Formats: sequence, C-alpha cells, structure tokens
Amino acid sequence: MSSKPRLSRFPIGLQCALAGMLIAGSVPPWGWWPLAFAGVALVDRLLATAPTPGRRFRRMWLVTAFWLYPAMLWMADLTLPGYLIAGGLFPAYYGVAAALTPTAGPARRMVMPGAFALAELVKWYVPFGGVPLANLALSQVNTPLGQTARLLGPLLIIVLVVVAGQAVAALLEGDRRAAGTGLAVVVAFTAAAYLHPRASVVDDLDVAVVQGGGPTQTRASADQNPVVLARHIEATRALDQQVELILWPENVVNPGRFLSLEEAEARVAEVAIENNATLLPGWFFAVNDDTATVNFHTAVTPEGATVSRYDKVRIVPFGEYVPLRGLIERFSGELPARDVIPGTGPAVLDTPVGTVGVAISWEAFFERRSRDAVRNGAQILTNPTNGSSFWLTQVHTQQVASNQLRAIENDRWLLMAGPTGLSAVIDADGNLLQRTGIGERKILIDTAELRTGRTLASSVGIWPILLVSLMAIAFGAVQVAGERRSAGTHSE
Repeated sequence: MSSKPRLSRFPIGLQCALAGMLIAGSVPPWGWWPLAFAGVALVDRLLATAPTPGRRFRRMWLVTAFWLYPAMLWMADLTLPGYLIAGGLFPAYYGVAAALTPTAGPARRMVMPGAFALAELVKWYVPFGGVPLANLALSQVNTPLGQTARLLGPLLIIVLVVVAGQAVAALLEGDRRAAGTGLAVVVAFTAAAYLHPRASVVDDLDVAVVQGGGPTQTRASADQNPVVLARHIEATRALDQQVELILWPENVVNPGRFLSLEEAEARVAEVAIENNATLLPGWFFAVNDDTATVNFHTAVTPEGATVSRYDKVRIVPFGEYVPLRGLIERFSGELPARDVIPGTGPAVLDTPVGTVGVAISWEAFFERRSRDAVRNGAQILTNPTNGSSFWLTQVHTQQVASNQLRAIENDRWLLMAGPTGLSAVIDADGNLLQRTGIGERKILIDTAELRTGRTLASSVGIWPILLVSLMAIAFGAVQVAGERRSAGTHSE
C-alpha cells in the first residue's frame, strides 16, 4: 500500500519539521545514524509531491532549518547574529538543490543525491570560508558507509546517504526495483571501500596526548594563561612511561603579561628534555604592536630545540577574525579584539620522529587541510584544538566525528588534543580507540602507526563528486524546465 495517504494526513509543515529533526538527530552529539535515512526518505516524499520548483524550495528550506538550527545551536553562544543568519542562509542552498530536483521518480532519484552534495559543498565554502558542521557524512562515521570516505571523501558519504534514503522511500512506496537499485549502489561503493589498497606501515610510534583539564565555556583571559600552561606541564609530568611524541592542545602556551616569549620557550624546552621526547605545543599571542595575533604549533626536539612551525591557515570567523567588523560589532560585544594572521605554509611539522600533519582546531572540519598534510608527506595526523569556550558538546563531538573521517579519508592515524576535552586517539580505519571526558585531566597513551601512501580520496579530492553533481544539476534543470512548461504555475 502506498504511504502517500498516511503522509497526507499531516500538514506539510509538520512533515518538513519531522524530516529536519530526524536528520539533526542522526549527527553528533546524538548520533542516531539510522535517522538520517528516515529523514532523507521523508524528504524524498516531500519533493516527489511538490509539483513546482517554488514549492520544493520552500519545503526543503523548512526541512533544513529544522535540521541546522538545532544541530548548530553552539553558534548562538559564539555569535547570535551569525547563528540566525547561518540558520536562514544554509537552508537556502538546500532549497535551491531541491528546486532543481525533478519530481519524476527516475529523474529525481538520479539528480537529488548530486544536488544535495553540491549544496553541502557550497556550505563548506560560503560565506567566510564555510561551516562544514552538522552534515550527513558525520552521521555515518561509525557505520560501514563511513569507510567510503576512503574513495571520494565525505561528499560520497552524503551522496550514498541520500541514495539509501531514497531506497527506503521507494520500498515504502512499493517500488522494489528502485529500492533494489539504490541498495545495490550503496553496497557496491561500500565493498569498493573495503577493497581499496591500504597505506603502508613504516614504523610504530609511542605517543601521549595530554589534556590538562579545567572548566569549560570560558573566555580568553590573560589571568588564566599561566594556569592553562601550568596544568599541561603538571599533567605531562605524570607520564609514567617513555614515549616518543607528546601532543599538547592548541594555544596552551600564551606569552604576554605574565610570561615572556623567552620564558615560555624555556619552559617548553624543559618539558621536552625531561621526557626525552618530541613535544608539539600550541602557541597563541599578540604580535605587531598588539594589533594582531598568531596561532601556531611547533615541534620541539628531545634536546629542547624548536625545529619546525605551522601557522593555522583556516581561521574561525567571529572567533579568530571578525568579518564585516564595523557592522558586526554593533550587535555583539564579545568579539576578538585582534584578528589572527592566517598562515600560508603546508600543514606539516618536520620532526625527529617523522612528518606530522597538523590541522589546528577548526581546520579539522575541512577535508582539504588534511589532504594538504598528506600531500606534503604526513605519516600521522594531529588535531590540536581548544574547545573550552564552546557551549554544549556539539562542536566537540562533531569534531571527533570529523577527525574520524579525516583518518579514513587519508588512511592515517590521528591524534586529537584539547585542553579541557575532547581529546582522542583514532586509528586509520576511523575507530575511536580512546577518548577523554569534558573537563578532566588525562593523558592518552598509545602506540600509533606511521604510514605512507595515498588513498583515492586524498589524491582526487572533491572533483569527481563535484563534476558528477554539476552534470546531475544540468540534467535536473532541463527536466524542471519541462515540468514548468507542462504544469504551469501553482501556489502552495
């Protein structure tokens, strides 16, 4: 029996809200991954019964608003105007994708996955460099579907989630052929991911990820800078076994009012010497006569010498720089006084234990940063971060999931370190081997693998999915134009 009569009992707005909330519930911190397929199946039905592009746009805008406003609630604490604007703008991307998706069954099932992937891709870049959080790929990191990131990255996961959701919708509609075809596509790509050649293991590395602990939802304070550094020095001194690499979080070393740059360098060198290990500390301080800030990581040898530096390239809008500062400052009093100077170098540190890839904090959400690291020889990936100022656990848990994807995409182990959480050790299959809690002081010790070789995803990036999506959009535009000619104009 068709599900259309049952769905028609409920108002369209309620169906849209339900679809959006199902998708929101599939991503961390909730992470109920089957809800993604249920949400997409409902979206497929909503678009199939919307005869005009305008109706499809409005329905999909509402779905995405009910998805992203809850899943990006963390942004409200960082910048309420930015949260409200982003929650209204990003759904428009998906609305356009829906408008360009034909209603006819075969055409819809072919166009919709690519159109939605393209909408997400635009969200990853526009505006202000993009906000690649709360996306469908994050919902599948702990499922077999997550392994397909090794083939064509997170965009492929998004495509396959949509295909699977459409297969569910087709099955409920009684179209077994369409359901079987969709399932076959998902199974084929998943099998290909497991058959993909793997990187070569060249060495083992004993590592320690240090989380100093402390309160969360705090703001930057010069008074707290020495305290944060002291917490990480003390935590590192609790190491009770020899390791080769110690990872500290982002910006735990803050020279300034209470600590000169020379004193900070001496303390960091002392920690490396005491532990006879390579130390990777995060630095953050004002430069250029206090008019700008730098955010970088260094590699300090067991002898205490600094041998490499990586400056953060992809900086956080409203957190590390303020777009349209003159306008935004009228609406928010809690903005950074200085902008961070973005780096320009490759995302690696050359260390005595090997080439270490670095994505500082926000950069973990951007697959292009880890690809840059592997392209420049990274044998292991790191994500030093600082989520202590974020409200809720949405950013923390979505960042862990993003790092799981980065590990799978590049076939590399990944170490994540935060001063108050979350910190994690992730293997090359994306398995979360260890994870700290929020606020606790803890050291994660493990033996990681150094690996060489590149996956298909790290070699080709977004281009295959982008090209296929554009072709799907072009095909959909032709189909939609035909629909409009035959159906005329309607109002919802």
